[in-house]
Amino acid sequence: MDSTGSALGGQKISSVGGLNDESALAVGIVRHRLLAQQLWGDGAYDAEASLRSLLAVQAQEYAYARWTLAQRCQGSDRDNAAAVDAAIATGTILRTHVLRPTWHFVLAEDLRWLMTLSGPRLRAGNKTRDRQLGLDAKTVSRSNDVLGAAVAGGRQLTRDELAAELERAGLLEDTGERLNGSPLRGQRLGHMVFHAEMDQVLVSGIPRISGSGAVRQTYALFDERVPALATVFDRDQALAELTRRYFSSRGPATVKDCALWSGLTQADVRRGLAAAGERSHLQSFIADGYEFLMASGPAHSATKAATAASDADFAPPSAAPAAPRIDLIQCYDEYVMGYTPTRHYLGGTAPASVASKQPSHVVLLDGRMIGNWQHTLKPESAVVSILLHRALTPPQKRALAAAVARYETFLGRTVTVDLLDS
Repeated sequence: MDSTGSALGGQKISSVGGLNDESALAVGIVRHRLLAQQLWGDGAYDAEASLRSLLAVQAQEYAYARWTLAQRCQGSDRDNAAAVDAAIATGTILRTHVLRPTWHFVLAEDLRWLMTLSGPRLRAGNKTRDRQLGLDAKTVSRSNDVLGAAVAGGRQLTRDELAAELERAGLLEDTGERLNGSPLRGQRLGHMVFHAEMDQVLVSGIPRISGSGAVRQTYALFDERVPALATVFDRDQALAELTRRYFSSRGPATVKDCALWSGLTQADVRRGLAAAGERSHLQSFIADGYEFLMASGPAHSATKAATAASDADFAPPSAAPAAPRIDLIQCYDEYVMGYTPTRHYLGGTAPASVASKQPSHVVLLDGRMIGNWQHTLKPESAVVSILLHRALTPPQKRALAAAVARYETFLGRTVTVDLLDS
């Protein structure tokens, strides 16, 4: 059993889950997750609402991260890249390093409390790296002052432009030294900028689009783009908000799933659940040796997560779309990265290893991984390369064509499909 202890006193369901499990329990977990994440169902009103539900979305691959939000929307914002871009340009959606940490999209309204919550663990985890790079507290403080002054008054600068400011201040020399095979200068620059993000000095600005269509991240002053907290920061209430939104948008999931997603400890997750109390509107059940937590709201009311019978099946919710359903998701989608010990319900391995030569991203058939995909952008068109790990039936081929058509809408250019040999 997951060593998290009983978070909500869940009832027990007997089943054996696994990588290739097709039991009612496994199908139910997959479908509940897809509905909670709004990959299935009605979808969010817009990109802002989608991100508010998820709290944070991994965004290291910028183009694909925009798709993560667009494919979860409804109406005119469904698969609409321009709508996501508009929310990013206005600063409603920001992109920064937080949580584990890696790049994430976060709403401006959430970033200050989330960074305040994450900051101490991020700094503690960075100490060894700081020593390797020769970054002491005095250097970081000076760097923060230089970087903050450089973007004050509404200025927005790229990383290279920030580097020039640090060079002028004598904080970033190009000595030609290398560390672990890479130039020391670039590594020091990256960590100075990272410290400025953690210390709430820098945050993302409006991306710059080059003539070739390449996107360059810019940085702005944190206080000019992120609203102040309405009340004094309360750590327990921040933990309660994080756990409530994590389990509501990703359940069924475990305490350990949440801890590894958030970069917090399991004790912190349990503390957040206790602080949220009945306001969390969560229910729990025990199956496959795990205690799962999930929302108990309307989206899940068609099926109870557990019954008094120990051998009860966990039936899939009736709100799930008709099969077959194929979805193209990025390999860092929250349907993948939202889980670690229970990621096996995905039915495959993602993200792929760096050394792998196969496409990076994930093809889902009824919520289970059956292949990989990625795009290659051209000036007015795109190629979507797809590697399938199984043959498709005619209805499944039509579902794949529908999924590609959605991505074509998102890209706003003609898409050609390249089916790769396995």
